[in-house]
Amino acid sequence: MKSENAYRTIAEVSELLQVQPSVLRFWETQFKQVKPLKRMGRRYYSTEDVVLLARIRDLLYKDFLTIKGVQKRLASPDDVQSLSHEKMPRRPEDAFLAEISDIKEELAEYI
Repeated sequence: MKSENAYRTIAEVSELLQVQPSVLRFWETQFKQVKPLKRMGRRYYSTEDVVLLARIRDLLYKDFLTIKGVQKRLASPDDVQSLSHEKMPRRPEDAFLAEISDIKEELAEYI
């Protein structure tokens, strides 16, 4: 598992956030806050970038905001401050394993 400070490729971020790489590239054009490091034509995302992208994804797909709505929300000082307290999203497999572990603990209590 990568450390929290490691940079991630667009493929890794795409898998982690469950969105296509083209969506990430589009979001870069729409949200000035998303600034991956670019070296030799490849994108490398910092932890802060991934947290921001996860926030954008949630605002678009879970809260059903428009691109303009997300842009306004991200321009708000309150929203920017809340991002600094968010953690890296977990991969779907990690969430599944954590849920199984919780169920296992609950079953152990009953036995």
